[in-house]
Amino acid sequence: MKYKHIIFIVAFSAISRIAFSQVSPTDKLLDALYTQSKSNPFEKVYLQFDKPYYGAGDTIWFKAYTVVGAKHRLSAISNVLNVELINYHNTIIKAIKLSLNEGTGYGDFALPDTLAEGNYRIRAYTNWMRNSANEYFFDKTISIINAITPNAITHTTYSYKTVNGIEMVDAAITYTSQQGNLLIGKEVTYAIGSNLKKSIRGKAITDEKGQILVSFPNPTPGTSGTGEINTTIVLDNQKRARQSIGIKATDSKVDVQFFPESGSLINGITSKVAFKATGSDGLGANIKGAIVDDQDNEIATFNTNHLGMGNFMIKPIAGKSYKANITYADGSTGKINLPKAQDAGYVMAIDNQSDSSNLKINISCAGYGAQAGAVTLVAQSGGEVYLQGNGRPGKNSFSAVIPKNKLPSGIVQFTLFTDSGEPINERLVFVQNPDQLNINISAEKKIYAPRQHVKINLDIKDTENTSAQGSFSVAVLDESKIAVDENTENSILANLLLTSDIKGYVEQPNYYFTNTSAQTIADLDILMLTQGYRRFEWKQLSDNNVPVIKYRPEKAIAIAGQIKKKGGKPVPNGKVTLMSNSNGFFATDTLTDTDGRFAFNGDFPDSVRFTIKAVTADGDDNVDIVLDNNVPFVSLNKNLADEQVNLYNGLEQYAAISRNKYNDDLKFHLGDHSILLKSVNVNAGVSAIRKERELMIKKATEFSSNLNGKGSADQVVTADQLEGKGCATIYDCLEGVLVGVIFDSTTGKPYLFNSPVNPQTMVKWPMLFVIDGITTLDFSEVENQNIDDISSIEVLRSGGKTAIYGSQGAGGVMIITLKHGNGFIADSKSDASYMQPKGFYKSRQFYSPGYGHPQVVTQIPDLRSTIYWKPDVKPDNKGKASFDFFNADDKGTYRIVVEGIDYNGKLGRQVYRYKVD
Repeated sequence: MKYKHIIFIVAFSAISRIAFSQVSPTDKLLDALYTQSKSNPFEKVYLQFDKPYYGAGDTIWFKAYTVVGAKHRLSAISNVLNVELINYHNTIIKAIKLSLNEGTGYGDFALPDTLAEGNYRIRAYTNWMRNSANEYFFDKTISIINAITPNAITHTTYSYKTVNGIEMVDAAITYTSQQGNLLIGKEVTYAIGSNLKKSIRGKAITDEKGQILVSFPNPTPGTSGTGEINTTIVLDNQKRARQSIGIKATDSKVDVQFFPESGSLINGITSKVAFKATGSDGLGANIKGAIVDDQDNEIATFNTNHLGMGNFMIKPIAGKSYKANITYADGSTGKINLPKAQDAGYVMAIDNQSDSSNLKINISCAGYGAQAGAVTLVAQSGGEVYLQGNGRPGKNSFSAVIPKNKLPSGIVQFTLFTDSGEPINERLVFVQNPDQLNINISAEKKIYAPRQHVKINLDIKDTENTSAQGSFSVAVLDESKIAVDENTENSILANLLLTSDIKGYVEQPNYYFTNTSAQTIADLDILMLTQGYRRFEWKQLSDNNVPVIKYRPEKAIAIAGQIKKKGGKPVPNGKVTLMSNSNGFFATDTLTDTDGRFAFNGDFPDSVRFTIKAVTADGDDNVDIVLDNNVPFVSLNKNLADEQVNLYNGLEQYAAISRNKYNDDLKFHLGDHSILLKSVNVNAGVSAIRKERELMIKKATEFSSNLNGKGSADQVVTADQLEGKGCATIYDCLEGVLVGVIFDSTTGKPYLFNSPVNPQTMVKWPMLFVIDGITTLDFSEVENQNIDDISSIEVLRSGGKTAIYGSQGAGGVMIITLKHGNGFIADSKSDASYMQPKGFYKSRQFYSPGYGHPQVVTQIPDLRSTIYWKPDVKPDNKGKASFDFFNADDKGTYRIVVEGIDYNGKLGRQVYRYKVD
């Protein structure tokens, strides 16, 4: 036995110590677990953000903590972390690489003023984490509003019905101005569909309530979260405001599942049964009911305790069956059969609540009599075994008391094995040891004045009152601007201890770590009964399914790929040369391995352009260079239930402040608002603006197939004008933007305003579309292009531009050039490739004004919502640190959140508040 973390159980009669003289099948399994955990340790990453939601024009500040194993030690495996901002359509719109130092790093995303509001995600992962699955990545859903651009605010409620066997969805959409006034009598066009393909289009006029009613068939029967309603409303000034409204649920059904403790119901043994009721929106639903047998005798009653979850006790009797009579929140009823009880088997009951210091384990079996075989109980966490004990043959009950301080904090998986090594029962337990860091936050005062200087002192100690050293980060918010729900908040405890290790969505994860009580402990225990451990399955070990290590840890940024001959055969011992003229000439070379693979590693600056050349060992350059795609597939949002249909619920005040701050920034020439300021920057010369635009067009059309020449068009729309708009289709982004082009409200097809009529069909001549050199008249080919994948759109309207396309171009030409993804751009010559890899991102510094200086201009309003952000707090050898900042203008409660990890893997989080008056 190779592992060290074995606890021998002193049993209350039947669990004995391991006999090392024999190697059992279970021992072999544990040896395999040990080998796997040592050769393939898993990393986890957590990001702390400065606040829970954002507005266009804001900056998202974050600190990354990368840890390894069950003890959450700061990881030295990876030195590179990928962080991505992903929109509602699962498109990466921003991506950076962070350099990790002792497992930590920090960065930011500056949100453009024109960013489309909606539900976004931030995903973070190392290359090493890709060997598991995307579901292990850090993935956080955030709401982003846009109170800057002319807009309308929508509030949508859904109701559901079935008509002639067809599921129908009714949407009531209410429109208000940014000031809260109803938008009455306004024209609205809408398109409804799923998976970015439109299925229904229509028009409506808002009524006296500012509302339109839309009814449509369920676009995604049996699923939720993949549909949307895209609307455009015409405002008083004839400007158009676009909204994308998620169809989060498509019916009012509630799914109810029952989970017997440790796996199965056994006749004759009293068992705990947990249940979970989930609505179509993915959130917990309230239910109540009774358990009855096949004679309608009531056995037990139940109702939800927390977020759709609850439990009850039952002792099934042989020959009987059981069902649950359920009453839902809307008064409707239903019946669900309980899992069928078995005549023989084991029940493992674990009491995690009655004793704060110990776990009480009781194992019972029935149906075997004196033939009950030997069993082995194993408890593991993060691939490390913390408990192993044997039950003697012929015994029908076993019990033990396990001190919780012998187990790690977090999820522990208890498994009962037969003497042949087959797992027969499993139970997850969450251990909440009092081993968190004690972060003491102190200030000189409890009440400060606006713009007054504040100094905060930290004193950080572990549970043994020893000074703690490690890495910490701090965010200070004005709660009068940013309302925080601590239950749903992101936290280092909820993420690293809970959500990163279990299957499925966890609603309000921080609820279990805020104001811990007997109730939260009980609710967390029910959660453990209804979720599954996801790090591995015992069957994979028993079948000797060793995970394939495809992705290596990144110690530096890698430019890697494979050299192949024209027939696809790898080229071993080929010479690969990497060159760059950026910032002086640079060249290096390497040889390919037996599989034709090569790699260059280094600390490359961001977006430096490289040339890669390759030849065989004989000097033949007739080869193909295949560069690695280092961006994993963006799967559907695993936290769909966190997405908000009505973004502005509870954010009205923040929206007003965001708008006021933007207007003040314009007035006093503050901030980085270059996108919208170009039209009002009277100090910039027209020629300078024109030159800047010409450079942007040249870059965006670099790979254009325009027969007139790259960028030679009547109008060019570039990627920077489309970036982050969150449009589902070109129709949504370009309607009203293209000069001389109109979009058919029914089909969505674009036509030139003065398009000639085809004499054969007597309809307007359609536009010709050219997508990366491929011509088509089928608009669906265009409509299905992801808007964030487009580098440029060139529109040809005039005869001088369309003539080269012949009669096909009589109705105008739209030339679409796609981005050449990942910075990898193939040249026409096969032995060379060009690329612009992402280098390490250099985080910007958070701006904190200094009002103590006599020269500071004080008449500029200070409307900060994030008062202070410091991601690199490191206590000295006495566990002490300090930081200081100035308050903003607004009075109210300011909230300080400090999170971090010490070098022993102990986690810490502390919230502190003070008044500004």
